[in-house]
Amino acid sequence: MSKNILITGGARRVGAQCVRYLHAQGHNILLHYRSSALEAKDLADELNAQRAGSVRLLQADLADSESLKVLVDVARDAWGGVDVLINNASAFYATEFGSVSEGQWHELLASNLKAPFFLVQALTPVLKKKNGCVVNIVDIHAERGLPGFSVYSIAKAGLVALTKILAKELAPEIRVNAVAPGAILWPEQGEMNEQQQQEIEAKVALQRVGSPEDIAQAIAFLMSNAAYVTGQVISVDGGRTLFT
Repeated sequence: MSKNILITGGARRVGAQCVRYLHAQGHNILLHYRSSALEAKDLADELNAQRAGSVRLLQADLADSESLKVLVDVARDAWGGVDVLINNASAFYATEFGSVSEGQWHELLASNLKAPFFLVQALTPVLKKKNGCVVNIVDIHAERGLPGFSVYSIAKAGLVALTKILAKELAPEIRVNAVAPGAILWPEQGEMNEQQQQEIEAKVALQRVGSPEDIAQAIAFLMSNAAYVTGQVISVDGGRTLFT
């Protein structure tokens, strides 16, 4: 059955591949982006050429309360209201403990924790009406923090906690789950050299990096084939968390 999906940060990288995968399954996509306007437009044009009117774009800074309100208002009305909220948008960068600024703290928590909380809260009435669901994109490092990325790890740990408490708060009408990616795409910032990549791959049970489609498939499962699953975090990491 076709669903109406709001995905945050869906213009690039893993988010964009999730959009393509879910769109191919017949779903309508409200694609949020912050600054990747060109990529978002190209993706929407590509998919709307396949199925007219199936993808809508909305720019918003999730750290800004007024922008968040506009996003919520559009999502309430899009194709009769959203059935699924995918909290995918995420700021990610290193923060050296001892020199973390208040600005870095606010930026990392805003996209990874604050925005998901207030989006779910604001969209609860329409999601309840449609027996909808929420899928949060967390991180395997929410459980075991990533050295050098303390604030990011804290924010994702908070998103795991959000997943579990809101699964209780919003049951039985709304299911809330999370997907925790492992090594899927290497960071763009050039913070990881080839040797570091090989060291990570060596600690993955399946001995390879995953693909964005692996994340998309887990999201699709939680959306459409997991009616008795809520409050859970699915690690899509090739067995990375089996090792220290």
